[in-house]
Order: sequence, then structure tokens, then C-alpha cells
Amino acid sequence: MAAASRTGSEFAISEDALKAMHASRNLKLEILLTGKPIYGVTTGFGDSVIRQISPEKTARLQSELIRYHLNGTGPLASDEIVRATLLIRANCLARGNSGVSTPVVERLLDFLQHDILPTIPERGSVGASGDLVPLCYLAYALTGEGKVRHRGEVRDAADVFAELGLEPVQLESKDGLALINGTSFSSAIASLNTEEAAQLAEVADICTALASEGMLGNRGHYAPFIHDEKPHDGQRASAGFIHDLLDGSALSMTHDQVVDLNDPLDGRHFQKLTRSIQDRYSLRCAPHVTGVLRDLLDWTRKWLTVEINSSSDNPLFDPSTGRVYSGGNFYGGHVVTAMDSLKTAVAGIADLLDRQLALLVDEKFNNGLTPNLIAPVADDDTEAGLQHGFKGMQIACSALTAEALKSAGPVSTFSRSTEAHNQDKVSMAPIAARDARTIIELTREVAAIHLIAACQAVELRGLDEMSPRTRAVHDVVRAKVPFAAKDRQMDGDIAAVVALISSGAITEAARTEALV
Repeated sequence: MAAASRTGSEFAISEDALKAMHASRNLKLEILLTGKPIYGVTTGFGDSVIRQISPEKTARLQSELIRYHLNGTGPLASDEIVRATLLIRANCLARGNSGVSTPVVERLLDFLQHDILPTIPERGSVGASGDLVPLCYLAYALTGEGKVRHRGEVRDAADVFAELGLEPVQLESKDGLALINGTSFSSAIASLNTEEAAQLAEVADICTALASEGMLGNRGHYAPFIHDEKPHDGQRASAGFIHDLLDGSALSMTHDQVVDLNDPLDGRHFQKLTRSIQDRYSLRCAPHVTGVLRDLLDWTRKWLTVEINSSSDNPLFDPSTGRVYSGGNFYGGHVVTAMDSLKTAVAGIADLLDRQLALLVDEKFNNGLTPNLIAPVADDDTEAGLQHGFKGMQIACSALTAEALKSAGPVSTFSRSTEAHNQDKVSMAPIAARDARTIIELTREVAAIHLIAACQAVELRGLDEMSPRTRAVHDVVRAKVPFAAKDRQMDGDIAAVVALISSGAITEAARTEALV
């Protein structure tokens, strides 16, 4: 899903899917001839279900449905989200239970192939009866109306259709409803969030390893024996990863080891340091925090895999029995619960890294490092007093963390009644997914600040004392961010390391070194 969302892709409808789609459409047409009511096909929508629609106006009804939901607000969804939404909706309808005409799915796939991306405002969906508002912008573009992004430019959909020789979709009965009555937009954001959060779990473990080295921490906290005795899979994975990252380190060792360190900057001799039996929780319990996220991601992936491979629509047609069923498969309950949980776990990572950074910069707790990781300036007390090192970076990190924590509350508890109490219990899945994305972005920035500070700390200790794997991470960061010898503007440094995290360069460095 993540790979398909980041580039124009080509997909095709399988023969089995085509047969299933034809069968459900034929059943729909047969029932129409009998005069039996079908929700949203020969009736109005929501509380208007009691109003019958004449057969000759069923196609027009679908166009009206789309138009009256074109009231989205806020920023436009990213290209990645739109591509994922297109793919998920096509996959849902290709299951063959929605009664749609084949050109609907064909055009969705054409959009992916030619990278025609409907402009979709992110706000306006409550995530029950589907992501009606955002998906209406997708449906509107399929009919050749509205705006799309194509080759980096926002244009009229009709002009792009003409340029590429594509025909707009002519909606027939049920087509419009099938396009919008599902969780595809919420699921798209949630799926991308899941992959980005998985990356953050590894980055958090890397940060912990660097912080442990910077504070001369106890590597024994990550020993397999401890975590085998509380065998949560995620906790064991994080502990094992951190333990391996620190293999060969002369900075983070077990508590019974003693080392003499020389200050590499001014020649002062550090007092002989005995490793602490127990580090503070933000180091000692890091696997228990990051492990929660890792385990959460396992069931989040399971839930989302089911969601995006389901008939998230209403009503559904069953050609094997000749029946049409009205139900609630458009409801985003699993998506909202997954994202509410993901928000909490990722915000916990931000808090963990913020706590580690607070220790690193505080001379009362950092085990002999300079206050605020200031680079010592020899024989110039006035100059030294002018420098404040990472004081401002810690403040920024604390602010980002507070914002992440503030947004972590469950949105699923904020259900509203809409549609004259027809939609009287709604999921709020798209809001939870957008909030989770925001928290992931904030936590990535927290991790970037942490990495810059931790690299400063280990450099003050001595690079030759680092493990090979943490040294590889340090070198990747240093290629973009120099050592802070004096105070300087660092917003560009943060952005550079955020880009390294997003690209996978940080995790690749930590893992590649293990193969050398």
C-alpha cells in the first residue's frame, strides 16, 4: 500500500473480479425491474429513505448525491493519501458486491495509472455512512467535473480527460453511492500512518541506544533474559534491537564494568565512573514503551488489512441468493480504534524521547557531560557564559511533545448525531487518522532533535568509544548537521534530520552496519 501510494501505478481488474461485478450489477438491474425498493437506488438517502425515486431518475439521484456532499474544508489531501484512497476504493468495488458498472472501477485504475489525483479537502467526514465528503470529490472527478492534480498542476478534470483521451464515467443507479459509502479515505490515511509509525519505533530504539551511550548507561537493561521473562513480542524486539545496537560500545556497558574516560575537548580527566545498577525509567523501560507501539502495529496492520480488502459499502448484492442486503459495513469502528490507539502509543514515544533529552542536557543527570551539551571553550569564562548549547532545542522538543500528547485523546468518544438522527452513532475515523498523522509528524521532529543532541553528547564523550552501529548513525547525521561548537540557528538542522528519518537513512545506517 505504501509503495503504491508514492508513485503512479498500473493495476488491472482480474477476470474473477469482472465476473463478480457483472453478476452483482445484473442482480441490481433485475431487482429494479421488479419495483422492489433498494436503499439509495430507488429511495432517497438517510432519513429520506421513505421517499421513493422513479426508475428513470435513479441515475440522476447518484449525481445529486455527489453534489450535495461537496462541502469539504481544510487542506487538500496529499498525493500519497489520494493514491491510496483510489486503490482502496477500486479494490472494494472489485469484490463484486456493490452492483456497480465496470467503468467505475476501470476509471479509478486509470486515475492511478495516469496519476490523475482528485483534489480532496481533508475535513468534513464523520466516518460513518462512509467518508462521504472526501470520497464525493473523488467521485466528482471520475465524472469529469471538479479539479484534479496532474503532473504537479491543479487543473479542471474535464481538460485532463480530453488531453488523455479518457471518457468521464456516466453514473448509473448505485454507482455514486458505491463510490462514497465506505472507509477508503480513512483507511488510506491509517495505512500510511501505520508504516510511518513502524519506522518511528525503530528510530526510537536507535535514539535510546545513542542516549544510553551519551549518559554512560547500563546496557544490561536490554539483556535478553529480562525480556524473555516478560515475553511481549514488541518489547523483546525493541530490547534486542537496542542491545545489538550497543554491541561493542565502551560507553554503554553493564553495571559491573568500570572505565576511565578522558575529556576529548579540554584534556580534563573524568572521575572514574562505576556503571549505575539502574538507569532512570526513560532508558531502563524504553523497550517497554516502544514495544507497546511495535505490538500495537501488528494488530493495526491486521485490522487495516481486513478493512481495505472488504466490501465497505451499503447496500450489498448477493447473486448467489438473489438478495440485496442493507447493513453498516461503511462504519469505521475498527479504523478509529486503531488510530486512537496508535495516537496514544506514538505520543508515548515522543514523551519517552523528550524525557531522555531532558536528562542528556541537564548536568545534574547526564553523568559528567557539560550543561546543555555546550562545547567547552578553554580559558574563556566570558565566552563560555555566552553559550547555551541545547537549551533552546530542549524547549522546542518539550513543546512538540506537549502538542503530541494534547492530541492523543480518543476521538471515538466524540460521536455526533447527523442526518436527522439516521446517522446517530458515527465513528469519527477520519479525524482520528488525521490526528494520528499529526502526532507522527510531531514525534518525528522530536526524534530529530533527540538525534542531533545525542550525537553531540557522544561526540563529547569520544567517537572511538561508540559501538559500530551507533557510530554509523552518528555519521549519517553528521553528514547533514555539524557539531555545535557554538550557538547557532538549528531549525534547518532539525528539518535535515527529519528528512533523514523519513527517507529511511537513519534506520538503514543502523541495520547496514550490522552486516559489515
